[in-house]
Amino acid sequence: MSKPDAPSCARNREPILAVLRDHFVDRFKVLEVGSGTGQHAIHFAAALPHLTWQTSERLEHLSGIQAWLDAAALPNTPAPLELNVLGAWPIVRYDAIFSANTLHIMSWAEVERLFACLPGVMTDDAKLAIYGPFNYGGRFTSESNAAFDTWLKERAAHQGLRDFEAVDAMAAKAGLKLVEDCAMPSNNRCLVWRTDRSPPRQVQ
Repeated sequence: MSKPDAPSCARNREPILAVLRDHFVDRFKVLEVGSGTGQHAIHFAAALPHLTWQTSERLEHLSGIQAWLDAAALPNTPAPLELNVLGAWPIVRYDAIFSANTLHIMSWAEVERLFACLPGVMTDDAKLAIYGPFNYGGRFTSESNAAFDTWLKERAAHQGLRDFEAVDAMAAKAGLKLVEDCAMPSNNRCLVWRTDRSPPRQVQ
């Protein structure tokens, strides 16, 4: 079958890879939530061969991902998993989770469900990396992001850029602590959290 193509993957994959090289150097098993076409997966899996890169997506996208995986024929990319964030999640645990350009496509209920389910698939010393555009302090960081948000909402009312503070609060509730907020090209960010293993605060 013909492989689906997302031109943005070719534009953003190297900046994202630079962040992953730093934060995933000591990781082993990555679950990519919302793999889209699968193009990110094969690029990152080829560049980071020490990782097993597990793709996942809704059922309708799995054949396109498999086409990219078959063409690349990498040893560290198992068959994609069917994953709807509102449905059943894998029972396997991963020491790294990655997701790109998904939070502004999901409904807010789906974003909440994503973070609520993360503890069930993460090891005790796991990292989470999420790429995409975010608002800060309730404001757009650029005119292009504001225009993108308008376009998203015109396409589907439940879509739109998310506020960093709200997402970070959900990450904290899931037991994660922000370790890097990296500026990326085209007014995007790459946010990295790690399982918060700090001792609980003592109540005075």
